[in-house]
Amino acid sequence: MVEEITVRDLAALLAEPSTAPRVLDVREPWELALASVEMTVNIPMGQVPDRLAELDPAQTMVVMCHHGNRSRQVAIFMKQRGFSRVINLAGGIDAWSAEVDPTIPRY
Repeated sequence: MVEEITVRDLAALLAEPSTAPRVLDVREPWELALASVEMTVNIPMGQVPDRLAELDPAQTMVVMCHHGNRSRQVAIFMKQRGFSRVINLAGGIDAWSAEVDPTIPRY
C-alpha cells in the first residue's frame, strides 16, 4: 500500500520550504501544456524506469498525475526499487485545480 496525501496537505507542505517534498509529475507533455503546477519535476510515466537515477531515493517524493491512478502505479514501482518515502497525490492535478488553485484549468 502506498501512502497518500491530499492536495490541501501538499499545498501546506509546499508553502514551507523546509518541509517541502519533491513533486514528481508523471503526466505527458501535452497534459502539462494544459495544466501544471510550477514546483514539479516532470518525468512521464513511461520514462520513469529509465530515469530513476535522476531522483534521490532518500528524498520525500510526492507523485502526481491527472487523477491519481498513474501516480499510484509509479509510487508502487518506486517503492519496490528502494525509494524510502514515496507518497501518491490523491486526486492529482484535477483535485489541485478544484481545491487549491482554480486558475489551473481542468481537463
